[in-house]
Amino acid sequence: MNYSELVNKENVPQHIAIIMDGNGRWAQMRGLDRSQGHQAGAATVRQLVEDALKLGVKYLTLYTFSTENWKRPQAEVAALMALLFESIEEELFVKNNVAFRIIGDLEKLPQNVRERLEACMERTAKNDSMTLVLALSYSSKWEIVEAVRNIASQVKSGSLAPEDINDELISSELSTSFMPDPDLLIRTGKEQRLSNFLLWQCAYSEFYFTEVLWPDFDNEELCKAVCEYQKRQRRYGLTGEQVSK
Repeated sequence: MNYSELVNKENVPQHIAIIMDGNGRWAQMRGLDRSQGHQAGAATVRQLVEDALKLGVKYLTLYTFSTENWKRPQAEVAALMALLFESIEEELFVKNNVAFRIIGDLEKLPQNVRERLEACMERTAKNDSMTLVLALSYSSKWEIVEAVRNIASQVKSGSLAPEDINDELISSELSTSFMPDPDLLIRTGKEQRLSNFLLWQCAYSEFYFTEVLWPDFDNEELCKAVCEYQKRQRRYGLTGEQVSK
C-alpha cells in the first residue's frame, strides 16, 4: 500500500511531535556501534524535515535529548553532543525556508554546541514555511517546574493574583508557548510511553506508536502515521455527535 498517495492534504496535522527511539537497537542489530545508529538517525531527521514540509506540516518537534539522557555513559553523551554540533545544517533550513527553535535547558549543553544552535536560530528566525523544534536537555517535568516557579514569583511580587492562574496562563509560561499543542505524537521503536515529553501539551494529542526503529522511519512511514491520524475523530471531551455538528 502506498500511503503517500492516500494522505488527505486537507487534513494534515499542523503540529507533529516525535519521540525518536531505536537508534541504538538499530545499530546493535547490525553489529555496529551505538554512535553509528545515532548518525543514521541524524540522516533520517534531515530527510524528514523535507518530507514533513512537503506534506504541509507547520511545526515538527523532535525529542532529541532528554534531561535523563545525561545519565547515559559519558562516551555516548560526548558522541551525541559532537553529532549534534556536526548535524546542524543551516543551509537545509535556509533552502527550505524553515525556522529552527530549541526547547530545553540550554545551559547544560557544551558551549560550542549552544553557540551553534543559537546562531542557527537567529539566522532562521524569519523563515515561515515550517518550524523545526528540537527538544534538547528537555523534560516535561523540568519545563512545568520552571513555569510554576515563574508564576509563583509573579504572585509573590504582587503582579499576579492566585485566582488568575488558569490553564492558558500555564501554557503561556511553558517553553512551547510560541506554537500550538501537537495534533499528532509519534513514537518509533516499539515502546509505548511518553518518557517525560510534552506531558501538558499532549493532553488531547492523537498518539501513534510503531515498531519501526527511528533510522528506518522514512516518508512512507510518516504518511502511514498521518493516514492513521486522519481516520480518527478528535472530540476534545465532546460526544461524536457534537463534533459532527
